[in-house]
Amino acid sequence: MDQELNRDVAELWSILFDIVTDGEKRLASHFEAHQLTPPQFYVLKTLSENAGACRIGDIARDHHLTSATMTGLVKRLETMNPPLVRRQRNQSDGRSVDVILTEAGAARFIAVQRALMDQLRAVFGALPEAQRRDIIDQVRRYFTVFSQRFPVGDSP
Repeated sequence: MDQELNRDVAELWSILFDIVTDGEKRLASHFEAHQLTPPQFYVLKTLSENAGACRIGDIARDHHLTSATMTGLVKRLETMNPPLVRRQRNQSDGRSVDVILTEAGAARFIAVQRALMDQLRAVFGALPEAQRRDIIDQVRRYFTVFSQRFPVGDSP
């Protein structure tokens, strides 16, 4: 039993590692094609998921970055041609700065997202629906069990 479990753990680890490294390479290629770095894309994603606006400190916290690092990232997005974000003082707290997604920023985010989804659609489209559902269910079940057993930030 232990030998079989160890074999299965090693095989799963190898597959997960291949998925992550392949995904990182593919993401980097998509980002580069759209003149973005991964952290810049994640800022656009965060803004898109928050109705196009978010406090700069909240974005920094969400991505485990310092406010100074996030300020530099936002400045670079702001100085692109056309600007992908703009900054403005928070109306309710003058000490806070809000980052606002511009139309160009939203369009750039959607273009990258669409390219990524098109690749996934092409792969999933080659499989029968039952197999697609099985993959989704198994991955969801694995992730649920793993994340409950080992929450982010906890040491095993």
